[in-house]
Amino acid sequence: MSNAKHLATVMVEAFIDAVNRGVDLVPVVADSTSTAKISPFIKAFPDRLVNVGIAEQTLVGTAAGLAIGGKVAVTCNAAPFLISRANEQVKVDVCYNNTNVKLFGLNAGASYGPLASTHHSIDDIAVMRGFGNIEIYAPSCPLECRQIIDYALAHVGPVYIRLDGKDLPQLHDENYQFRPGQIDVLREGNDIVLVAMGSTVHEVVSAAEQLQEQGISAGVIAIPSIRPCDTQRLQELLKHYPAVITVEEHNVNGGVGSLVAEVLAEGGCGIPLLRLGIPDGQYAIAGDRASTRAHHGIDAASVVKSAVRMCAGA
Repeated sequence: MSNAKHLATVMVEAFIDAVNRGVDLVPVVADSTSTAKISPFIKAFPDRLVNVGIAEQTLVGTAAGLAIGGKVAVTCNAAPFLISRANEQVKVDVCYNNTNVKLFGLNAGASYGPLASTHHSIDDIAVMRGFGNIEIYAPSCPLECRQIIDYALAHVGPVYIRLDGKDLPQLHDENYQFRPGQIDVLREGNDIVLVAMGSTVHEVVSAAEQLQEQGISAGVIAIPSIRPCDTQRLQELLKHYPAVITVEEHNVNGGVGSLVAEVLAEGGCGIPLLRLGIPDGQYAIAGDRASTRAHHGIDAASVVKSAVRMCAGA
């Protein structure tokens, strides 16, 4: 992939630059230094990292304490363990108490592949949307990721950022400017619109290009800002299309599919919607990334097939 970069690498670069410009930032890890790719930060600032060991509840509680003490606290560990094991601490210590903690959910979705459901994070957005008082973001490329992180470090208050576990190419040019709440229109179309978050945005961009070759004009919308979200703008965009497909490496409940369904229903929009993701009541299969996405119908080829059927009224 040209210009591809791992989002955890982007995260660490942002941390180093933040400290260099005077931000009193302290990363907290749970024996997850390799997952966080944090070695360059440790080398630059050996006294700033806190490693609590394999203890995610302690991770979040420690970060909350650091934030209360005036630090910009960031947690860096795998999304499935951050959200599942430290659920109560995220809810109470961070969200309810409005502490200035930035939660980074690394290797989200099915990034861990063959390690299976214990290591897959296909419910993190649903969980975090259920908690109040926290902003939620899911960047889809390195440039967007960097801008979201820079915003989060400057923002005072809880933030959750979902980061994929593989290298991702750029989707935006150097003129792109992220803003909280924005709806990102990557491609306009007439026949159907594909909506996605995070790394699956790349799948729908590819799917739209393949659909164009078949004479189907597909729009592409990315939603990097889950909360806040400009739902009025999203509704206005969706109204221009006769059909909508959402695509996410997440359970179909609680993520982007649910967000779009809510927007359509609350706006009284009678537009057909197909939600693609991990089906209700299931876990992602244990397998490599490509096989997992193909099995659950969220790779580009599967999205094309679903879009063709939907446009044909099937």
